Amino acid sequence: MTDPRKVAFAATAKTIIKQLERRNMEGYFCEDSAAAVELVKTLVPQGSSIGWGGTVTFEQTGVKAMLQAGDYRLLDRSTANGPEELRAMYLAHLGADCFFMGANAITRAGELVNIDGNSNRLACLLYGPRQVIVLVGMNKVVQDVDAGVKRIQTMACPPNATRLHAGTPCERVGVCAQCHEEGCMCCNIVVTRHNRHAGRVKVILIAEDLGF
Repeated sequence: MTDPRKVAFAATAKTIIKQLERRNMEGYFCEDSAAAVELVKTLVPQGSSIGWGGTVTFEQTGVKAMLQAGDYRLLDRSTANGPEELRAMYLAHLGADCFFMGANAITRAGELVNIDGNSNRLACLLYGPRQVIVLVGMNKVVQDVDAGVKRIQTMACPPNATRLHAGTPCERVGVCAQCHEEGCMCCNIVVTRHNRHAGRVKVILIAEDLGF
């Protein structure tokens, strides 16, 4: 690894992984998305039921494509026909063997910072699936929780609102307005500072710019 940027990423990731261990979360570092895909193969047994939240990183890395091509039972909410089937899919995610998600930000001290609107993603992070795998591009690293929230509201929510056609101020003008509109993407702010159940939350840091 001779790329100076990736060398710096590796050094930062090493520090974060130590902090994750202190918080009872497992941390991993991958030099690229291909390595992350191979790592996921070792972490998720064949035949597992798989759910995922709204995550661009899950697709960008190729992890989703690998799972779709493999021997896994995918709980794909995009296949739901109508609100009742969608609700049933969300509930099935809580009982999944493995749930994939991105992180909106991660601090150098190993805290996960996430903001969500529907909050099914955060519900699964907090409780339910036997294993939660968090895929995180190194562009999501911030100094502390306050910097994480600021990053999300200025760099993540506006492009996500545009992608999802949320119709919120952050889509219309590109700046968070602390709104209370129907499509609000900032309904819940969750900081994961510790994981009670050892082995449940695994964070894969990837030396690429991924997601928003």
